[in-house]
Amino acid sequence: MGILPSEVQALPVIIQGGMGVGVSSWQLARAVARRGHLGVVSGTGCETTMVRRLQDGDPGGHLQRAMAEFPIDGVAEAVLRRHYRAGGRAPGEAYQLLPMHRHEMNLARQQVAILAAFVEVSLAKHGHDGLIGINLLTKIQLPTLATLYGAMLAGVDYVLMGAGIPREIPGALDALAEHRACALRLDVEQLPDGVTAQVKFDPAHHWQRNPPVLRRPRFLAIVASNSLAMMLARKASGRVDGFVVEAPVAGGHNAPPRGEPRWNERGEPIYGPRDEVDLAKLRELGLPFWLAGGTGHPDRLTAALAAGAAGIQVGTLFAFCDESGMADELKTSVLARARYGEVTVQTDAHASPTGYPFKVVQWAEDPAAGVARERVCDLGYLRVAYADADGTIGYRCSGEPVETYVAKGGKREDTVGRRCLCNSLMATIGLGQVRSSGALEPPLVTSGDDLMLIADFLRGRTRYSAADVISYLEG
Repeated sequence: MGILPSEVQALPVIIQGGMGVGVSSWQLARAVARRGHLGVVSGTGCETTMVRRLQDGDPGGHLQRAMAEFPIDGVAEAVLRRHYRAGGRAPGEAYQLLPMHRHEMNLARQQVAILAAFVEVSLAKHGHDGLIGINLLTKIQLPTLATLYGAMLAGVDYVLMGAGIPREIPGALDALAEHRACALRLDVEQLPDGVTAQVKFDPAHHWQRNPPVLRRPRFLAIVASNSLAMMLARKASGRVDGFVVEAPVAGGHNAPPRGEPRWNERGEPIYGPRDEVDLAKLRELGLPFWLAGGTGHPDRLTAALAAGAAGIQVGTLFAFCDESGMADELKTSVLARARYGEVTVQTDAHASPTGYPFKVVQWAEDPAAGVARERVCDLGYLRVAYADADGTIGYRCSGEPVETYVAKGGKREDTVGRRCLCNSLMATIGLGQVRSSGALEPPLVTSGDDLMLIADFLRGRTRYSAADVISYLEG
């Protein structure tokens, strides 16, 4: 499987967080890696971001440059024929959609996911010898194997996964590195006892010639408890190479509090001592770990190293830098308010269809404030699989139209307060869909609690670069 990156290079001290849909862009990951730290691209929804950027004309030609290097014959050409629009879409034209993932997908749909991950990682790795990782959500199961394979074809160095229990991923990486068939157990609600479902992937189905030699990337599990870290270290399907220990002040999805749920006056979940990770016990596992959530300060890096961590993972500071994929107008608007402490970050217990708490930024100029969006599920990354009485697997999402969700056996109360994160986060990176009414999909900005303290870092600036973040953290 070749030499692993950490066998020839020291462990990274700073890991740039794998944020949202496209916020952790290849431009950001490349900028961080060029400074000697671990740059991370977001693998979530990357095939949708790719085809939408192609429909916008691929400004700069970056995607086409990377696609020309894709080693599986005919795939890039087919995607370009279908999705590339020279000069971009017409004003008011909606984006063409990809078919939503299912547990049994045809080869062409798998190949779009493989290509997209390859492109994102290739662009991030271009022109330097630094480390690049890819971040995926464990709860999004259907495209995972194809996305990992594409990233590995591009030479990805690290894979990071949280938002669930990624127990089967290490073994899948072992198999993919040798181009062997593999599978992940699919979580299916209402499946009869003793019956299981799988998402299967066989690299051999995609090659008409000998595939290239691959190396297995290192795998870092994102955890919020000692018990999960211990279980993964001992019972995962293959080698776990370390942990990112994420506190509940981190942006995006948070692990729910342990024990009986309690709420503060804002309706946010309350975390307590049971949610604190015992670093002494974590050190006993003998694996490197990085601290995440509230770590965007040089003193936190010093404290992490003193506690035995290999370093820190930082999201919020990178999310609002020049190179991040967040739309420039949103970054400018949020930072203008954050300079004066006029932003809040709410841990919304209901926004995400996953049921996990999700951080949402609130500020005066939020373009989504008060907007009643059309309930629609046309991207489907956060759908849940369920079994009908006859055993047929279907899919539902608590963010889809309420009556549709209920007709599929979902509970009406589960739809209250839910948002379509898939579409909202696409809008956050400037790729929002045009709806039938002509309205543009509103964005949703997520961030860690550190955003409310970012004024100390800004020191009057209205914008900054990834290099500025690294220089600040390095002291």
